[in-house]
Amino acid sequence: MFDDYRVRQRDYLLRISRALTSQLDLGAVLRLILESAAEMLNGHAGLIALRQDDGSFAFLASYGIPPALLDRFAPLLKGIPAQTDPGNFPTDQLERLLARVMLLPNLDLGQVVALPMALQNRLIGVIFIFRPYSGLAFSANDRQILASFADQATIAVHNAQLYQQVAYEKRRLDAILEYSGDGALILDSAGRITVFNRALSRLIGWSAAEVIGRPHDEVIIWAAHPKGMTLTEAEVNGWPFRGEHTLYVEGDLRRKDGGKAYVAITYAPLFDREGHLVNVIANVRDMSRIREAEELKSTFISIISHELKTPVSLIKGYASTLRRGDARWDTETLRESLAVIEEESDRLNELINNLLDASRLQTGALKLEMGEVRLDQLARSAIAKFRTQTNRHTLTADFPPDFPVVTGDPERLSQVLNNLINNAIKYSPNGGQVRVSGRVERDQVIVSVSDEGIGIGPADQERIFERFYRADSALTRRTQGTGLGLYLSKAIIEAHGGRIWVESAPGRGATFSFSLPL
Repeated sequence: MFDDYRVRQRDYLLRISRALTSQLDLGAVLRLILESAAEMLNGHAGLIALRQDDGSFAFLASYGIPPALLDRFAPLLKGIPAQTDPGNFPTDQLERLLARVMLLPNLDLGQVVALPMALQNRLIGVIFIFRPYSGLAFSANDRQILASFADQATIAVHNAQLYQQVAYEKRRLDAILEYSGDGALILDSAGRITVFNRALSRLIGWSAAEVIGRPHDEVIIWAAHPKGMTLTEAEVNGWPFRGEHTLYVEGDLRRKDGGKAYVAITYAPLFDREGHLVNVIANVRDMSRIREAEELKSTFISIISHELKTPVSLIKGYASTLRRGDARWDTETLRESLAVIEEESDRLNELINNLLDASRLQTGALKLEMGEVRLDQLARSAIAKFRTQTNRHTLTADFPPDFPVVTGDPERLSQVLNNLINNAIKYSPNGGQVRVSGRVERDQVIVSVSDEGIGIGPADQERIFERFYRADSALTRRTQGTGLGLYLSKAIIEAHGGRIWVESAPGRGATFSFSLPL
């Protein structure tokens, strides 16, 4: 009869062990351990304490004990030394603590057994099983069965913890890939896309749902042959190789919408232990800003060298002429020569100031000295100054008599008006009217500068406020300028909380307008 009972216990233990080892969810494993142990030993309740990352122990599962009463079992945790050797488990000390716990009211517990869960001579947890009666003590057979069960439970808990850790690491790596600032692309051994992150989706316009499972070459399409070998060309030449052999490609990538994105892609192969290719991991970096910076640098050097050279050459030429010892210059010649030197010095000073302002904008150091501003008066003053510089244009101001005062930096707003009026004159080579007008619309004022010049094409209108940009035309190429005036004007107006825009058509003049809040 007793042998049959032990056989049934062993059979039950075998079934429970199989069930435990098939579970990978830690919470489900702990619940199954407690329920099975309690059923196997006719237990009424149970607890499992597991070691935490800091070496302490905490109850992570309970059975038959109301959650509100778990705090009463805290003394049990203090009886488990953080570095306990499983071979010297302090059973006597724990049993004394258990006896104290069972004396607490509202706990109908009579007997208890505590067994360690140890793995590779390291204690990872303790199983506590309680009985509600005190007549029959836990037998040696009970303890032997529970010890065998604890060994299986330890393996199950360890596997579940490993799975939990792996799942956490996978979620973390997925998050790193998904929210990386650079594009990330992972291919399987057949070259099909398995990972396609958000940054890459924004860069080339394909969504992850559209490309997962598709071949690499259907999505990564070069607009022209890039610098370096493409992935297909490299594979034809035997890539990937074992070791640290990455592939670097740089060029214009075709977007889904037909546009281009200048990128650099680094491909890295991943092999298994047998040397078989498992994945190809690609890092896709947006190089558009780097290329734009290089182009700006080249444009800056070209424009500035030209714009600086002209006034410096004129100043030097006139100064050298005037100081010749073998000449006697009349008063009119001296006055005209000095006027040219003064004018070119002003141009040089304006160029330097514009460059300094552009630099301040880049560093966020462009400051405004705010006060009350009458834009109609600023406009009339600017027009009076420019009337002395042209006899081919008619400059007029058109403001209502009660035009309101705004808050702003008068010097900076004068700079904007001067830039707009100067451009209107420069790009109206045949003369015509240049009109500065103002109006009030609800909670803002709008000032416009219109001309009857060559106008601006739609493509140039989109870029005309960019730094160093100048529309490409025969007149523009003959006209002096750095492409900074409108860039600075836009920055100044936006710093005042307004906006600036242009309305134009080729051959029909242009109207530049800016708004400022009242």
